[in-house]
Amino acid sequence: MDSAIEVFAHSGFHDTSMNDIAERAGVTKPVLYQHFESKRDLYLELLDDIGGVLTEEIATAAAAATHPRQQVSAGFRAYFTLVKERRSAFTVLFASGTQADPGFASAVDAVEETMAEVIATLIDIGTMDDKRRHLLAHGIVGMAQGSGKASIKIGDDLDPTELAEHMARLAWAGLRGLGE
Repeated sequence: MDSAIEVFAHSGFHDTSMNDIAERAGVTKPVLYQHFESKRDLYLELLDDIGGVLTEEIATAAAAATHPRQQVSAGFRAYFTLVKERRSAFTVLFASGTQADPGFASAVDAVEETMAEVIATLIDIGTMDDKRRHLLAHGIVGMAQGSGKASIKIGDDLDPTELAEHMARLAWAGLRGLGE
């Protein structure tokens, strides 16, 4: 799986062959086909796995924090740590043109939806209904995703803690403003 992530991140879905992945992984193409019916199935499984890891890391980091403001920082830090430490995985999930393919876009949308569900439970604005919390959570997901993609595009040597703190201050100021 790690080999497939690296090859897809470097060459994209369409320019990657199962031969390329097999060669990188040090196996034969038939071995890959024992596990995946097609390159498309492999890619969809990668999207699901990467999304699951990302969502789990955010949820775990936020749950370990004791104050809502700390939860915001911890969630962003987990997200941007993945961007830095697993740049190829992030590229496959969000920055590799997955939106152009309806099946891939659906898989990425599911990841974004799951992250928004996790974040929505952390938004504590007494008078706000669940639907509004969910919409705000999607905005926070978009902030993180946009910043992560931009850091890859401009080649920034990302400091996850620093970027997380900036983004947390931005999000926290906005969320606090809604509670007034």
